[in-house]
Amino acid sequence: MTSAEEGLPAEVTVYEVGARDGLQNEQVVVPVEVKAEMVTRLHAAGLPAVEATSFVHPKWVPQLADAAELMGLLVERLGDAARRMPVLVPNERGLDRALDLGLEHVAVFGSATETFAQRNLNRSYDEQFAMFEPTVRRAREAGLTVRGYLSMCFGDPWEGAVPLDQVVRAGVRLLEMGAGQLSLGDTIGVGTAGHVKALVAAFAEAGVGVDRLAMHFHDTYGQALANTHAALQAGITTFDASAGGLGGCPYARSATGNLATEDLLWMLQGLGVRTGVDLDAVVATSAWMAGQLGRPSPSAVVRALAEPGGLAESGA
Repeated sequence: MTSAEEGLPAEVTVYEVGARDGLQNEQVVVPVEVKAEMVTRLHAAGLPAVEATSFVHPKWVPQLADAAELMGLLVERLGDAARRMPVLVPNERGLDRALDLGLEHVAVFGSATETFAQRNLNRSYDEQFAMFEPTVRRAREAGLTVRGYLSMCFGDPWEGAVPLDQVVRAGVRLLEMGAGQLSLGDTIGVGTAGHVKALVAAFAEAGVGVDRLAMHFHDTYGQALANTHAALQAGITTFDASAGGLGGCPYARSATGNLATEDLLWMLQGLGVRTGVDLDAVVATSAWMAGQLGRPSPSAVVRALAEPGGLAESGA
């Protein structure tokens, strides 16, 4: 049943990250043909942004070592639509690879904390921005769309709670560098609804409106949907999610991965918020992908709709 809630955005953008943020956390390497099929199906389901892969060094993320091959397959299948799909580029070398393939949308991934910058990027907090600056500048000069990810925005497993002003300073640096949108990541899933609203308000005080922000929630403590609702109330209209809830965080015990795209779509549908995405098609894709991975989907909605005896139809 749909029951619109007053004060919420009429429409939001679902930014699909399962093929990159989800599959990079798998213990096994998924065949490139399977990845291409997953991305193709998610694109066909109407998701406006499907982040396809990352041009990171294969030594660090062997699961995504086939990035160039994957994008080549997708361009053969989808043409310009594939070239517009976002890809992560950690540095100028990654950007060069994306430019060589004619891709048009890239993202950089920074940290709001010193410790995670050291552990994830092998750079200090300040050194990470020095690495991003030429990457973002060159991407913008080439006419590419640039997104900035900021991790550890709500808590850090080594440093604990992260002050709001610290997150805002890091985020503003990425935006001033040239990122068109900033995705705020609850990397270990410790955020709560009040914290979400406080962070959005802190960015507003710094002159950053909700139109520049996206939210990237993990469901480690079961708070991802509650946090999404709080962000909607604060005016956020872009949300990252992972088909089937793929992904996870190696730094949080019992982490259950990204907010599942299907769970997000189900909630938005119930609130009367438009997405333009075919929920049933995403469920079918995630059920298929769970079969490829040999384990059930973590998404509650996938389990409800795709398993024998589940709901006959979603009403999407």
